[in-house]
Amino acid sequence: MSTLSLRIDPARNDVQTVAVGGRLDTHTHTELDQALGPVLEAESLRSLVLDLHDLQYISSAGVRSIFRARKALSARGGRVLVVNPQPQIQKVFDLVKAVPLHEIFASAAEADAYLDAMQRKVLEGDDAD
Repeated sequence: MSTLSLRIDPARNDVQTVAVGGRLDTHTHTELDQALGPVLEAESLRSLVLDLHDLQYISSAGVRSIFRARKALSARGGRVLVVNPQPQIQKVFDLVKAVPLHEIFASAAEADAYLDAMQRKVLEGDDAD
């Protein structure tokens, strides 16, 4: 069973920090989307900081949730900053930046299988890529 933990810290000036932990995947991404909804609607918000220190796994659905938040804020001049990603999560971000998911995988399931394998390699100490 997938579990996601979220902690929304009090906003400081125009910066909102949200700590994300556990697994951000097909089963949990809507929890993040729902939690970020009111945060992203705040008129004063200019920067959303996603603290991923406790995030152990991310799927393509989770990546899409982060991209949606980025798109929503950038539309009004804001930005999303990701901090403290674990090595396996950083690997996913590096892969997504290098080759957009929609260009190399036939389905979300196929993309998730690939991301799962890459994260497992990092966790097992085999990050030769």
